[in-house]
Amino acid sequence: MSDFIGHIRRQFQRNGHRAYGEVIEVREHMLQTAYQAGRKGADRELITACLLHDYGHLLVDLPEDAARRGVDGRHEQIGADALAAHFPARIVEAVRLHVDAKRYLCGRSPEYLRRLSDASKDTLAVQGEPMNKAEMAAFESRPWYKDALQVRIYDDLGKQPQLEHPDLDHYLEIARGCLLA
Repeated sequence: MSDFIGHIRRQFQRNGHRAYGEVIEVREHMLQTAYQAGRKGADRELITACLLHDYGHLLVDLPEDAARRGVDGRHEQIGADALAAHFPARIVEAVRLHVDAKRYLCGRSPEYLRRLSDASKDTLAVQGEPMNKAEMAAFESRPWYKDALQVRIYDDLGKQPQLEHPDLDHYLEIARGCLLA
């Protein structure tokens, strides 16, 4: 299984430089999201979910403006599916549900929606728009939805052009400790 950590590292090296509509590249965003979780005292599984929440972006080759073209790359599903055999359900489902968490937060709070980055607003348009009350209730019934909400909150904080944080190897060691036996 530790071989999978090497696979993750290679995906970061090969495709982490990609822009995905934000002001920073996806690799930096993923590291910043993990950093924000750790800084706020999250445990290793939540830090790992934050590190890998956009793993699907590293696996698919979509243009930066895909959302503006109306294309939903389903990165959350692709990433979760790729991680499912290697990590506990808590990590996998937080990755799978982090887009729905954005939709949920937008449905609950118009202020949250207003604060989204332009890129997040673009992706929201193709990911299903803010949730309605029935969708929110269904989301709340999902295991790990609270972790997905936390990932999303740290996701929003992980978009700073210049932020010092530990390197990829630091977070991959944390992820290694979460691998299934």
